[in-house]
Amino acid sequence: MVKPAQKKEMTAYIINQHPLNIRQACRCVGLERSSYYYQPKRQEDTTLIDCLNELSEKHPSYGFKKMFHSLRNQGFGWNHKKVYRVYKKLGLNLLRKRRRRLASRERQNLEVPSECNEVWSMDFMSDALFNSRRFRTLNIIDDYNREAIWIEVGLSIGAVHMTDLLEWILKERGKPKAIRTDNGPEFTSSVFTNWCHKHRIEIRYIQPGKPVQNAFIERFNRSYRTEVLDARIFNNLVEVREITSEWLEHYNNKRPHESLGNLSPIQYLLKKENSPKPDSSTEFSPFQQIFATPTTPK
Repeated sequence: MVKPAQKKEMTAYIINQHPLNIRQACRCVGLERSSYYYQPKRQEDTTLIDCLNELSEKHPSYGFKKMFHSLRNQGFGWNHKKVYRVYKKLGLNLLRKRRRRLASRERQNLEVPSECNEVWSMDFMSDALFNSRRFRTLNIIDDYNREAIWIEVGLSIGAVHMTDLLEWILKERGKPKAIRTDNGPEFTSSVFTNWCHKHRIEIRYIQPGKPVQNAFIERFNRSYRTEVLDARIFNNLVEVREITSEWLEHYNNKRPHESLGNLSPIQYLLKKENSPKPDSSTEFSPFQQIFATPTTPK
C-alpha cells in the first residue's frame, strides 16, 4: 500500500519530468490536490531523537513503554503517539539478538580412562544434502578405546530425542560414570541434566571456547568429516545413515588408530582384556607412565 507521502513524491516527479499540470499528475497517482498542497505543521523532532538515542544507549533492554515513562518522569510533555512514531523511525522497535550467557566452567584435565564405560564424549556436527537441506549428527564415543558408540543422523536432534537415544544405548551397553560435552543448548537443557541426575551420571562441561578440552570427540569428528561427510554427496538421510553405519563398523573393527598402537578400538579393547594385569614391580611403558595414577605411600 502506497502512503500519501510517497504519492506526493511521485506527483512531484511526474510534474518535473512530464508536461503535466498538478491536477493531471494527482489524478495519475490517485492523490487529492488538497493533500498535495498540504504542508505539515510538525515541529522538529531533534530533541526527542536525542533523548531516545541517549536512553537506548544507557538502557538497551528498555522497550517503548519504559522509554516513554522515563521521558515523562524527566518532565517532557510529548504524547505517546509522537514518541512511538519517532521510536519506530529510529528502528528501536527491532528485536535485538542477545548473546547467550554461559555458566563459568572449571578446567578439567583430559585424561585417558582406565576402563571401558568410564567416560563418554558427545558432540554435534552439521552438513547439507545435495538439495542444500541441512542435517545434524550426534556423535558418541568411549574415551577409553575411542570406540564409536553411535552416530545419530537427523534433520533436527533435540534434547528429548537425545535422551531417548541415550536411554536405548544404556540398555544395550550399560551406563558411563561421566559424559563430557560442550555448552550447547541441548547439553545444558533441563531435559538432559535431569536425565543424567536420574541415572547418576556426572556431566563434565568443557570451558566455553575451549574445544581442545574435548579433544577425543573433536579428533573423531575430523575423521568422520574427512572420510564420510566431505567425501560424498548425499541425496537423502537414508544414504547418510547407510554409509555412516558401514563406516562405523569399519572404524571400530578394522581402522588402525595411531593412539591405540595402530589397533582398531575393538582390537585394543580385546588386547587389554586378555593381557595380564601388571604387577607393582613391572615397568611401565612411556605411554603408560604419562597416564599412570601415582599411589600415595602410607
